[in-house]
Amino acid sequence: MGNVAIFHQAATAFIALVTRIDDDQWDDPGLGSWNVRSLVGHTTRAILTVETYLSHDEVSRIGLPTAEDYYALIYRDFADPDAVAIRGVEAGIWLGEHPVATITDALQRASEAISNAPAGRVVSVGGHGIELSQYLRTRIFELVVHSIDIGRAIGQPHGQSVECVTDATSLAARIGARAGSGEEILLALTGRAPLPPGFTVV
Repeated sequence: MGNVAIFHQAATAFIALVTRIDDDQWDDPGLGSWNVRSLVGHTTRAILTVETYLSHDEVSRIGLPTAEDYYALIYRDFADPDAVAIRGVEAGIWLGEHPVATITDALQRASEAISNAPAGRVVSVGGHGIELSQYLRTRIFELVVHSIDIGRAIGQPHGQSVECVTDATSLAARIGARAGSGEEILLALTGRAPLPPGFTVV
């Protein structure tokens, strides 16, 4: 499957998961300081940013050749914990009274923007150009990881396909290896040693 197809599959599974959130679960603990609503709002940004970046003018220079470069070179610039937390809360409020409909509409707009984009379309993220197909890999990662978070928070299966989980897992391993933790990851995945407490690739 191509990155566009996997993105749509991951986003559709995310929406299906949101339909299974009970009315009395939206204020339950989600992840860190977020409740379930804020966690869903944050995850929805993986769809919203696609539409937003495609609405901007295309850039000519590719500064981030791959999704791995995105996480290695600029992700931390956008990952200030306080700012991320605030954006998640704001996105959760933006979902309104009918989150499923709001997210479905957002995916429809993003899908149309992707369909209208020419092959090799380059989007600007923080002033750095990255091909849309590579940027979608980062969105798949976010959708899969946070669907798992949401599923754990509400006691429901996350619903992401094997293909989507495989794609996210592969990217996570490559991010970690690029950051110098490849040996630790390989040893853990082959049952030779546990990962250090608090280990993360992002």
